Amino acid sequence: MFTGIIQTIGTIQAVHRHGPEMKLAIDPGGLDRGAISIGDSVSVNGVCLTVVSLTDEQLHFDVSAETVSRSTFACLRKGAKVNLELALLSSDRLGGHFVTGHVDGLGELIERKQVGRSVQMRFRVLAVLSRFIAEKGSISIDGVSLTVNTVEGHDFDVNIVPHTVNETTLGACSVGQQVHIEVDLIARYVERLMSVENTHVGKALDKAFLAKHGFVGIEDQE
Repeated sequence: MFTGIIQTIGTIQAVHRHGPEMKLAIDPGGLDRGAISIGDSVSVNGVCLTVVSLTDEQLHFDVSAETVSRSTFACLRKGAKVNLELALLSSDRLGGHFVTGHVDGLGELIERKQVGRSVQMRFRVLAVLSRFIAEKGSISIDGVSLTVNTVEGHDFDVNIVPHTVNETTLGACSVGQQVHIEVDLIARYVERLMSVENTHVGKALDKAFLAKHGFVGIEDQE
């Protein structure tokens, strides 16, 4: 589990392809290497990967064919920059929102403009993802926790403040570029609950439904 608060920008040092799979070597930049062990989870542009080996200068990750097929990793080249975040500790502050590192799909930057000191970005996603995105809700873009400003159809806007522009790869994101999208965890589970419950009976989302699934107490139905 992660928070979407990027800790550093890493640099791809090597990309080794093994059929549909790949292995990445990443210079972890400002990450505390002493806090990283083999088997640890690291968010790489929002994708949860496991450290399989490490040296003083590099972290090594195996990337499965499934992850390659559902991410932008197939386009990674030596020298590319990536957002990095270590897994959340129970003692850490939750500065962003709960991010699993299980990317839901890809989005495309379709508009970028300067608004004051910040950058406003508009992304487009497929319909299968847009239904999970709500105004003022949370979203993870390439591992960065952001707040959705507006939603129009399959497009949504976010505002990138100067700190995020400077400290993440979003500062260099250009129109036409694809990014990893992870929707809010709560939205994902609510949709699943409703789809299972409503498949055959067509029930509405009411207090009885919410109580059954633990969202409200029985006494709240009175």
